[in-house]
Amino acid sequence: MRESLQNLTPEQLERTRQMIRDLNRALKERMEGGEPDFEAFQRQYPELAGGAKDWDDLLRQLAQGMAAMRSLWNSMSSEMRDQLEQLLGAAFSDPALQEAMNELDKRQTAAQAEKHKTAIKQYSGALFSSPRQVVLGNPNGNVTFVEFFDYNCGYCKRAMDDMLTLLKDDPKLKVVLKEFPVLGPGSVEAAQVAIAVHMQDKTGKKYLEFHQKMLGSRGEANKARAMAVAKDIGLDMARLEKDMASPEVKATLQESFKLAEALGLNGTPSYVIGDNVVVGAVGLEALKEKVNASRCGKPSC
Repeated sequence: MRESLQNLTPEQLERTRQMIRDLNRALKERMEGGEPDFEAFQRQYPELAGGAKDWDDLLRQLAQGMAAMRSLWNSMSSEMRDQLEQLLGAAFSDPALQEAMNELDKRQTAAQAEKHKTAIKQYSGALFSSPRQVVLGNPNGNVTFVEFFDYNCGYCKRAMDDMLTLLKDDPKLKVVLKEFPVLGPGSVEAAQVAIAVHMQDKTGKKYLEFHQKMLGSRGEANKARAMAVAKDIGLDMARLEKDMASPEVKATLQESFKLAEALGLNGTPSYVIGDNVVVGAVGLEALKEKVNASRCGKPSC
């Protein structure tokens, strides 16, 4: 990897620069209401767009790649980050290329944010007021904080404290939890149990206790572990088994996945705060800023 990045030829740099410029122009045209020719772009730059179906699919793939890179970056030590910065700096030191990439990042971020706002508006009922969702905090709060999570997600375990702090410190916040089991069969099983827990606990108190125990313990989340937690907090196990077999469990999961697809979410934790989508465990302060921005238009109210 090091040699391939450091040994980019002038021709390769020029092609990369032109590709980013052309993508910039296409995104600008779309944002202004035009319809740039995706197939022509795909033919010209198969290395970037060859696997995409259309502009929306390409943007989704680029956004996923950026999210994966951010996640990787957050997991690196400071020494590894310094080495990567030096490596990328050597490979992409061309000023014109840097300018084109910066402009692309701005346009892609703006296009993705606009797409998120449209999807949030279109699916606002299911996002914020679904009868199937778990609601914590103030049900009439002036800001709604929606979290998509998976019980086997390590980042979700760390992010749980952020949610609990917001819940405790902000009396005007409505918190909505959406089961989004994307990490395998065990995750699906745990989510099915969690939905059944909520079905016999509409107040959310027992559900929150279940939620904290599931995310606060070690080991794989699956049906056996989830059932053990449900029994430990005193739920009706016979009813739980019956509710797990009901159509409501399947419908709840289908609703979450449909919302996630509309929003372009494919990982956890992911949040919808007001009309903004936040991907990843960004930390308490960043979440507070998004809540405040939704409430008063500023990072701090």
